[in-house]
Amino acid sequence: MPRELEYSSELVRELTRASSALGHLKGLNVLISDPRVLIGPYIKREALASSRIEGTQASLSDVFESEVSEDEVSDDIKEVQRYLDASKLAFELREKLPMTQRLLLKVHRVLMEGVRGEERQPGKLRTSPVWIGASGDTPSTAPFVPPLPQYLGDLLTDWEKFVNDDGQRLPTVIQAALMHYQFETIHPFLDGNGRIGRLLINLLLRERNELEHPLLYLFHYFETHRAEYYNALQGVREKGDIENWLKFFCRAVSEQADDAVFRPIKMVELIEAYRAQAASARSNLPRLIDIISINPIVTVRSVAKALGITEQGARNILRTDASSEFAWIDRSGTSGRGGRERWVARDFLESMEGPMTYLE
Repeated sequence: MPRELEYSSELVRELTRASSALGHLKGLNVLISDPRVLIGPYIKREALASSRIEGTQASLSDVFESEVSEDEVSDDIKEVQRYLDASKLAFELREKLPMTQRLLLKVHRVLMEGVRGEERQPGKLRTSPVWIGASGDTPSTAPFVPPLPQYLGDLLTDWEKFVNDDGQRLPTVIQAALMHYQFETIHPFLDGNGRIGRLLINLLLRERNELEHPLLYLFHYFETHRAEYYNALQGVREKGDIENWLKFFCRAVSEQADDAVFRPIKMVELIEAYRAQAASARSNLPRLIDIISINPIVTVRSVAKALGITEQGARNILRTDASSEFAWIDRSGTSGRGGRERWVARDFLESMEGPMTYLE
């Protein structure tokens, strides 16, 4: 990886925008008293986006419903859940370990165990050649053939040095972009490289003190610009076109940082509106708000368990809100094979799932 770069005026412009957007996100503490309350649902949204790039077919509603359903979860949901576990472990380990092979192997093991691809050496570097292309491609026809296994050790050592030492002389956004490209090109695992590589971006931004809370995730941008994402990476490999990749990455940071400011603000506004409407309630209705701020899809049983009350008491709370003038939760069919009543705080769910409109 280059340790020094020449910056065109266009790249400088994109980098400036990205750095400014990161600064606004870092200032989110001023606008929101406790951003930590948003981290759980926000990370679920981004874990889903990262898994969907790899072909996982699930919606955010599916992820939330799996937490209250008593049915066996699908393979797609398991992959999202393992990503959440791996992400949590990565940030915990980073408090004790630098970004090295040791951290990578531990996180990869958690990501891949118990899901599709489990047989593909969780927590171990690959020991066989791989190639990336369409079905039926061979090493001679595939558009990308990662390095042979015998070179992985030296390549990852260079990656570690770039991340923890000399790469830190570069602007943080540039270092993150090059670090991600380098990891994806080394392709050290048989499976899960993309998810690990995208997770590392946020880990590096936290390490460089660009983020206090893990609210910036580029996965959604990469998913919605999937062809451009892969083409930009391949352009560096084939033509050495680093600038195009860096500009793409900067645009991703700019857009997702804006999203990570406006979306949490919208979520907090809704929660505060719910609290104001429930302020005069004598029941457990105010406590229900704490539950839906974590998961906007609930069942009678999940509410009863969370509040420590009977199922009839939980049903009464849900029906009381649904019939009120300011109803913010309503019944929406049933959940699972048991046919349990399913209730959804639709506006709050939409604030996480839907597109955002930004003010210029």
